[in-house]
Amino acid sequence: MRLVIGNKNYSSWSMRPWVLMRACGIAFTEEKLRFDFSPDSPFRRAVAAVSPAGKVPVLLLDDGFAVWDTLAIAETLADRFPQAGVWPGDANQRARARSVSAEMHSGFSALRSHYPMNIEASLPEVGARVWAEQAAVRADVARIEAIWADALAMSGGPFLFGEFGAADAFYAPVVMRLRSYGLPVGETTRAYMDRVVAHPAVAAWIADAVAEQDFIAEDEPYRQHR
Repeated sequence: MRLVIGNKNYSSWSMRPWVLMRACGIAFTEEKLRFDFSPDSPFRRAVAAVSPAGKVPVLLLDDGFAVWDTLAIAETLADRFPQAGVWPGDANQRARARSVSAEMHSGFSALRSHYPMNIEASLPEVGARVWAEQAAVRADVARIEAIWADALAMSGGPFLFGEFGAADAFYAPVVMRLRSYGLPVGETTRAYMDRVVAHPAVAAWIADAVAEQDFIAEDEPYRQHR
């Protein structure tokens, strides 16, 4: 299988299936496309060639069949590799893991828009300023902290539903945002973040993102503050 992704420093959507597949031991090759959203750019042409949605990530199966959207990719992987641990084995925990992953998939727009993923950056001053100004951001983070605390209490950890799985992969970009912008979180959240960052699959993505050094202006709205 081949996974088509964008820049690792910025592409939160690409991060999800990449770290999930690495964590679950699912073999794939990576095709990274440099973000360029100008009309008829190489990025746009390459993505359009494999997905009518025109966005990354895209998972190309063994026969070349394309699957896009991170939830669809996760479910396809669960179907094809039922023993890989994409979702929890327990039915109730599996349903909860899908629920919180879907909530991440469709929600938290304030956090996303005000704190774009930028793994290489350290922007605590931006984080503090936006935190003070944006009640919607504070509400998003409070809800995320509640989700994590509830899941960890139900499963016993170390990750949201025991072993690292799809829910952790879906929230890994949130961990990146909380770290980059130095947002205030509780001890349970901080400890979970530390475990996510230390996971080999996530650590590998972070290392690649930091090494990239490919800065794209439209993905760096706060660079002037650095």
